[in-house]
Amino acid sequence: MEYELAQLTSQITPLDPQWTARAQERLDSLTKPPGSLGKLEELAAHYVAIREEFFPRLEIKRIVVFAGDHGVVAEGVSAFPQEVTFQMVANFIRGGAAINVLARQAGARVEVVDIGVNHDFEPGLNLIARKVAYGTRNLAQEPAMSREEALRAVWVGVERAQEAVEDGVDVLAAGDMGIGNTTAAAALAAVFTDRPVGAVTGRGTGIDPSRVTHKVAVINRALALNRPTADDPIGALAAVGGLEIASIAGLVLGAAAARRPLVLDGFIATAGALVAARLVPAVVDYLIAAHRSVEPGHQIILDHLGLKPLVNLNMRLGEGTGAALGINLLEAGWRIYREMATFEEAGVANRD
Repeated sequence: MEYELAQLTSQITPLDPQWTARAQERLDSLTKPPGSLGKLEELAAHYVAIREEFFPRLEIKRIVVFAGDHGVVAEGVSAFPQEVTFQMVANFIRGGAAINVLARQAGARVEVVDIGVNHDFEPGLNLIARKVAYGTRNLAQEPAMSREEALRAVWVGVERAQEAVEDGVDVLAAGDMGIGNTTAAAALAAVFTDRPVGAVTGRGTGIDPSRVTHKVAVINRALALNRPTADDPIGALAAVGGLEIASIAGLVLGAAAARRPLVLDGFIATAGALVAARLVPAVVDYLIAAHRSVEPGHQIILDHLGLKPLVNLNMRLGEGTGAALGINLLEAGWRIYREMATFEEAGVANRD
């Protein structure tokens, strides 16, 4: 599977700045002072450059939520028990979670993928069953996954992107569900950004300060035991990552290879993008950071990747909720680009 992954990553190239320039030329011809719509204009030009079409379509949107459990929950790093993962997956399927509400508002379809939930779901549910394992192992005592498991989870993400493109999807977004996954994300953030564990670790599901201190100690113990290095992204992912984080990394790679934008949610999704960017730095060109999470490690990863979040709404839920809002903003920019009249069309005098 490493060979197939290498073949895929070889297809990912940086964006051509000429496409951005062409899009900006049109934006500057619209009935407004140049640059007056700020980030919306940047989003529109970015989208044109990703798609390499002067008037690309933006109609079909999909948010892929990967769900997986974490053995490190046994260390007491979360305020919620592990069974919440499968219970929330059931909530996603019923359409009752925050991501369902915000996705409906954005006109996006939610696809839920069981990549590693410690539960057997009944057949016939509206669930993509791609379980690699019944959760990761306790990263504070042994590697979270084998290398093969990590690669299989990454490839599931690649396949979800490829199938989405075959379905005509124009924009993809990544979401997550997994009690304990901020511990894995913080461990990966420490490895790839070379920042202290304490700087990238937050409250997750809402633990108190004493448990945050304990969480930091657990992650430090895991790093000392497993010795992951940034020079081996898949090895680091296997050592201290999560199955859903691995699949998000694959979704990022698959989207970039197919020239589709990937709208990132918060800390967990961006940790997956961090792994993907270490494999192929050019994937950063295809990412849109929807928001800044309250989790401190999220801003550190965004800075490391050179991404600027569109909004800061003090959110920390995950699920893809921030990404759903990002899709709305991307579409707003695209509609300005596509539908707004030029000075010539409107018969409005341009500036001297």
